[in-house]
Amino acid sequence: MSQFNIEEEIEEIAGGEFERQPVPKSSLKSWKSFLGMYAGEHAAGTEFVIGPLFLTTGVSAFDLIIGLLLGNLMAVFSWRFLTSEIAVKRRLTLYYQLEKICGKKLVIGYNLANGILFCFLAGAMITVSATAVGIPFDMEMPKLTDTMPNGATWIIIVVAIGAIISLIASKGYDTVSKAANWMSPVIVLAFVACGVVALQQLGVGSFKDFWNIWGEGSEPFPGQIKYTFWHVFFWSWFANAAMHIGMSDLSVFRFAKKASSGWTTAAGMYVGHYMAWIAAALLYAVYVQSPEAQALLAQGQAPNVAPGPLAYNAIGVFGIIAVVLAGWTTANPTIYRAGLAFQAIMPKASTFWVTILAGSIATIAGIFPAFAMKLLDFVALYGFILAPIGAVIVFEHFFYKQAGIAQNYAELANIQFNKSVLFAWGISFGLFYFVSVQFDVFLSFVTLPAWLLCGVLFLVFSKYSQKKI
Repeated sequence: MSQFNIEEEIEEIAGGEFERQPVPKSSLKSWKSFLGMYAGEHAAGTEFVIGPLFLTTGVSAFDLIIGLLLGNLMAVFSWRFLTSEIAVKRRLTLYYQLEKICGKKLVIGYNLANGILFCFLAGAMITVSATAVGIPFDMEMPKLTDTMPNGATWIIIVVAIGAIISLIASKGYDTVSKAANWMSPVIVLAFVACGVVALQQLGVGSFKDFWNIWGEGSEPFPGQIKYTFWHVFFWSWFANAAMHIGMSDLSVFRFAKKASSGWTTAAGMYVGHYMAWIAAALLYAVYVQSPEAQALLAQGQAPNVAPGPLAYNAIGVFGIIAVVLAGWTTANPTIYRAGLAFQAIMPKASTFWVTILAGSIATIAGIFPAFAMKLLDFVALYGFILAPIGAVIVFEHFFYKQAGIAQNYAELANIQFNKSVLFAWGISFGLFYFVSVQFDVFLSFVTLPAWLLCGVLFLVFSKYSQKKI
C-alpha cells in the first residue's frame, strides 16, 4: 500500500480532521471562524479566576492596566507572525509536524505530556463552571487553599459538566467553532455587565476612582507573591505560551485561508485577557469589602475566589449562565487539542474516542479545585514546559538555510528519535527551571530565555549531528 493510501486510510479512521495530512483548500476557513473561537475561548470561565487572583497579588493600577495592555499585544504578535505564519505554509497539526522533525518515539513522550497538561487546564475550566452550577444546590464553594473535593454534590456536578463538554469537543473542529460563535457574544455581554455593576457597587464615578481601586498597590494577600509591571507583562504574554510560541495552535490555524487570520487572536486578548480580567477583578474588589471577606483577611486567610458566586452577586441568574457557558467555550477547544495530542500517539484511534478520553481526564482533574485555585502558577509552569519545543519548529522554519540543516530531518533520515531536539529542550528547560527555583525567579521571566536557548541549541546540535541525505 502506498504512503498516500496509508495516510488516507488513517484519515478516514480518524474522522476527517486531517491529523496526518495537510488541510486541503476545500476545508479552509475564513477569519470569522477564528474570531468567534478566540473571543469565546479567552473570554472564559478562567477569566473569572485570573482577574481576582491579580488583585490578591497587590498589583498597582499602572502595573495591571498597562502591563496587560502591552503583554497581550506581544501575545497577539506571537500568534500572527509565528504561529499562523507557519501554520498556513505547512497546514499540519503540531503533533504531525513535530513527528517529522523529532521522530515518532520522541514525539510520543511530548504528546503525552502535552495532552495531559491540556486536560488539566480544561479541568480548571470545568471547576470554574461547577462553581456556578452549584449555586442553586447551595453547594459549599472551594476555598483558595483547597486541593481536594469538598463533597458528593461537587463531584456529581463536575462529572455532569465534563460529560457535556467532552461530547461537544468530540464532534470535531466545526462543532467547537460553532459552539464558540454562538456562546461568545453572551459571555462578552456578561463580563461587560459584571464590570458595570461592580463599578456601581464600588461607587466609581470617575476614572480617578477607577484607578484608585488598585492605586499604588498593596501588600499581597496571604500565600500570594507581590506582582509588579514586569510580572503582569510577562505573565500575560506567556499565559498562552504553549499555544503561540509553543506552536500548539498550528493545529487550529492550519485551517486558515491566510496568515492574517492570526490577528483574530486580539479578540481573545483584549476582550478576554484585558476587559474580562479587569471586570472580574472588580467583582472581587466588591467581595473583598464585604464583612465575610474582611473577617477572613483579619484571620490571615485570603478571601475565596469562586467565580459562580462572584458573577451571581453582580448580575444574578445571568451570571450563573455566563460562567457555565464561559467554561464550555474554553474547555471545548482545549479538550479538542488534547484529543489531537493523544491521536498522534494512537493514530488509528478515532477522533471521537481520543477526545472522550481527553475529556474524561479533564473531568477527573476538575474534581480537584487546586488546578483552578492555583491557576496563575499552573499556567506559568504549563507554558514554560511546552513553549521551548515550539522553538524547534520556529527556528527550523525560519533559519534552516542559514544553519545549513535539513527540514523535517527525522522523516528524511527515517529516524525515530532526534537527539538534537531532546538535548536542546532538556538543557534549556533544566537550566532555567534551576534558575527559577534556586534564585526564586518568577517562572514567566525565564520562559523567553528558555525558548530562545532551545531554538539556538537545536540548530547547533542539528548542524553537527545531521548526516547528508
